[in-house]
Amino acid sequence: MPDRPEIVCICGSIRFAAEMHAANRDLTLAGAIVVAPGVLPAEDDEAKGITDEQKTALGALHLRKIDLADRVLIVNPGGYIGESTSKEIAYARACGKPVSFTDPV
Repeated sequence: MPDRPEIVCICGSIRFAAEMHAANRDLTLAGAIVVAPGVLPAEDDEAKGITDEQKTALGALHLRKIDLADRVLIVNPGGYIGESTSKEIAYARACGKPVSFTDPV
């Protein structure tokens, strides 16, 4: 393992919470530090009631996670990329972060 493990930020639609969880597990077991959405309404019944203000704050927080990452992994089963994920991809690329995808786009 290198002196500092690679930091990977997972991005994707919250509809793919299970797939993001699996990617997180696989990356972590491979020795990476993983940053990912912390609130996934598809998995967390309490998160389904978050306000629009909280959603905005979580979106901004996720961009800071991209700032911390060495690279970004887009979890996109079937090639799906939604509006928020598209913005995260554009942000990551503007910051010079390598972006990879779980499925062809």
